[in-house]
Amino acid sequence: MTMLSARIERLPFSSFHRRLLLIGGLGYSFDAMDAAVIAFVLPVLRTAWDLSSVQIGVLASANFIGFFFGALVAGSLGDLIGRRKVMMSALAVYCVASLFSGLVDDWTSFLGLRIVAGFGTGAESVIIAPYLSEFVARRYRGAFTGALAGFFSFGFVAAAVLGYLIVPAHPDGWRIVIFITATPVVMLLWWRRALPESPRWLESQGRVAEAQAIMDKVEAGFAQRGQALPALDPADVAAPPPSSRRGGLWQNYATLLSRKLLRTTSMTWLMWLSITFSYYSFFTWIPSLLVQNGMTITRSFGYSLVMYMAQVPGYFSAAWLNDRIGRQATIVSYMLLGGVAALGLAFTHSDSQIMVAGVLLSFFMNGTYAGVYAYTPEVFPTQVRATGAGLASAIGRIGGITAPILVGFIYPKLGFGGVFGMTTAVLLLGSAAVMVMGVPTRGRSLEDIAATELS
Repeated sequence: MTMLSARIERLPFSSFHRRLLLIGGLGYSFDAMDAAVIAFVLPVLRTAWDLSSVQIGVLASANFIGFFFGALVAGSLGDLIGRRKVMMSALAVYCVASLFSGLVDDWTSFLGLRIVAGFGTGAESVIIAPYLSEFVARRYRGAFTGALAGFFSFGFVAAAVLGYLIVPAHPDGWRIVIFITATPVVMLLWWRRALPESPRWLESQGRVAEAQAIMDKVEAGFAQRGQALPALDPADVAAPPPSSRRGGLWQNYATLLSRKLLRTTSMTWLMWLSITFSYYSFFTWIPSLLVQNGMTITRSFGYSLVMYMAQVPGYFSAAWLNDRIGRQATIVSYMLLGGVAALGLAFTHSDSQIMVAGVLLSFFMNGTYAGVYAYTPEVFPTQVRATGAGLASAIGRIGGITAPILVGFIYPKLGFGGVFGMTTAVLLLGSAAVMVMGVPTRGRSLEDIAATELS
């Protein structure tokens, strides 16, 4: 551990961290609103634009096509030019594209703009957790990053409320909810201007003076509040600052695929692919599946709202467990229990059974994400942390792209049983990968985890 990382590790949880949590978390909320509201828009567009099941599936995948490329680009650029620049640029791209998507009148233009909006949300989502986790001490990093991911749940619930109240009530309700999800981002962009760059990233690039200046300012805030910081442990500051490392894009990829990191990289790919595939096979299609199963649009939206609300305790219960039982155990437990819920949904025969199984599946799959977002940045060294997280998230979005399309093909032939039987199998695969290939991170500094991985 270097002097700078030791200074970060001694910081108690404070208003500085709460501000980071709120600013970063609101970004996740708006990202989630944008992705989730499409599930409530699609049943209306299906009728308005006379779309087939395959076209609906393609539109449902549009965000994730953009998300794939956004996550890939943002992760790479985050390690090359800095976390903060990428985060701000990505948010602006999303805002503009999302607003314009609410103005079009044909499905091809809507598809193109949703891909661009997905690029922005993908880039923004993938950079926040690696960026903010680098400000946080090991003793509460799991809970912090899990709670950060928990803000996704607020966005999904808000989207469900908007979809339930506005979409069926007005001929242009779908346009209204898209505008509502995009416009608050302007305020968030303004608020984020004051965020500093990550000191750990600056140090890894040889910009030690800038990193120290940021830490001086952070520590000065504690002094102004009359809060004394604990003394530095000499054992924690024995390591010298890392040498300047300005590796290029391909060098970063080569590091991730090197013998020392290949196991970790592969584990994160399988983890993200399984949870993202399962998640979006459920949440993107559930309102439409309920309608096709005989419910009215209004009733299906009401059921979906209750299922979306189960996300909130799912995320925050897992965030609490991250620092109690560890990220690995949290992810594996919630994936396995999510698989059980998906299997239950495959064999439902009544609306009430669909509700119970759907609520449980929502709870456990979202809880899995609280572990995944905390775990992924931890297992990669600082120099390639954003690239590793971005690449894993991008691989996961392949699941987000293919899941809605596969559901569009599978549901007419195999019904609920086929869709959610497939979901169960994928969740079991992901939990096995994390259990067998993962590394423990609870109670360890980011530098300690990196040293073990690279040894």
